[in-house]
Order: sequence, then C-alpha cells, then structure tokens
Amino acid sequence: MVVLRDGMCPGLSEELVVALRAADITTVEDLVSSDTEDLAQKCSVSYKALLAIRRVLLAQHTAFPVSGADLYEDLLSSTAILSTGNPSLDKLLDSGLYTGELTELAGGPGSGKTQMEALQRIQVFPVFDIFSLLGCLHHFRCVGLQQSSAGGGSVKAVIVDSVSAVISPILGGKQNEGMSMMMQVAGLLKTIAKDFNVAVLVTNTVTRDGNGQLKAGLGQSWSHVPRIRILLQRLERPGSTCSSERTATLAKSSRQPCHLKEEFDLQCWGRSEEQLYGVSGKRKLENTDPS
Repeated sequence: MVVLRDGMCPGLSEELVVALRAADITTVEDLVSSDTEDLAQKCSVSYKALLAIRRVLLAQHTAFPVSGADLYEDLLSSTAILSTGNPSLDKLLDSGLYTGELTELAGGPGSGKTQMEALQRIQVFPVFDIFSLLGCLHHFRCVGLQQSSAGGGSVKAVIVDSVSAVISPILGGKQNEGMSMMMQVAGLLKTIAKDFNVAVLVTNTVTRDGNGQLKAGLGQSWSHVPRIRILLQRLERPGSTCSSERTATLAKSSRQPCHLKEEFDLQCWGRSEEQLYGVSGKRKLENTDPS
C-alpha cells in the first residue's frame, strides 16, 4: 500500500492530506476506492479537484488493465515444452519441461536424477560452491544465454545438478548468510527462466519427515521455489540386487494432481535432440552410473 503524502501529485497539499486522514483515507487505495463525491463533501474540497487527483494517482500507481484472454494467448505463443526423453516423466510433467518454469527432480544416490543429463548438445559449466554458482548465474543473466553458449545456438534449458551439493554446506549452524544466498540462487533461476523463456531444471537430495516419508532436501523455504517437483526412488523387486527400475512421484505441480506415480526403467531412457545448457555441481559428470 502507498501512503498518501504532501506533494506526491499536483493538488495533493498537506492540508488536503490532513483532511483525508480525518475521513479515514490514508492510502492511495483508500482514495481511489472511495466515493469521490461523498469524500469531497467530507473534506470540503472541490469535487473536480479531487477527481483530478484521483485520476493522476490511478495513472501513477495502477497497472494498465490486460484481459485474461490476451494473457493466455501470450502464454501459448511463448511457452515451449521440452521432452525429457522419458515418457513416464513426461506424463507426470504434463508433456515435459515447460519454458519459463523451474522444475525439480529430488532423489537419493542412484535414483536417476543425473540421467536427465543424458542429452545431446549439452554444454557444461562446472561449479563446486555457492559463490561459483551465483557468479555463473549472474553471468548468464547479464551477458545472455545465447552469447555464453558455444556456437551461439538456441538455448532451451538450464540444468543445475545438483543444487543441494552447493547450498547444503552453507546452511545451518552459525552461517546466518546461508539462507539469504540460497534465496539469491532461487531468485536468479526464476529470473533466467522468465527473462530468457527457458526451462530450468534442478536436482536435489531427499530426506525423511517425521513419519518416515521421503521429502526433498533444503528445507521449508526452498520447498516454495520449484513450480514442479518429482521424487525419484529405486523400485525394489524381490530377489533383485541391482535393479534399474525406478518410481517417479509427482510431489508438487501447478497443472496436475499431486501423488501421481509412474514406473520406468533407466536403461530404456531415450535421448532428447534439444540443446541444453548445464550447470553442474558434480565433479564427475562422465560417470556412467545413473545417479
């Protein structure tokens, strides 16, 4: 809310501000939503003068109206959907990764998170701490993704694998700046997704809640960051010691009911032809063991 004050627009004098406050009008919202004729009588001021002030304040402090139909058409024309190469995950994601959104894959070691990087035409930027990650994301935002990419091709997605590897070490204890830096990362990732119309995908570790159920790591504050979250787990079969089968559970979504579950085999994962732009927090990306 914007508080009314002397001089914020022509005609809004200190005397008028005092009179408006006496009529219980203290903010711009109060003024523009009140009955102008009735308020003019209460404040002993010209109706035309008060109407002019109201129009100026509306122009200064309100957004230009846009119809919902226009916003929807803009969304349809600007949004692209990228396949993960895995039909089961694409089903949970409502066809794939959406540009302009931040999606999270959370799972324990060997659950299949990094299998998302089994993609062609991917450029890797190794980062091993929060400062390197922030520097990399600031560079993308300032310089632009196309200029930073090898060959200047069309960038479709940014992947951070794994976001928990660089954020977890700065959280907890007496490191009071850890939470602030985590939210800086979140803000930059969302800004990049929106400003450059790319899909942002992050991987995260998991922990267990008080009931023993799996949940994504990094705590409650981070839980609000991803638009979509999928939890990955090994699918244990009787007598099997090294199964490549996994379950994917939709834990958070803005488009589909939560708790939907799909099963898939990592060995059958397809490869996408989209160019992707990867930021990795892992030291051994060449490791072929799915994790």
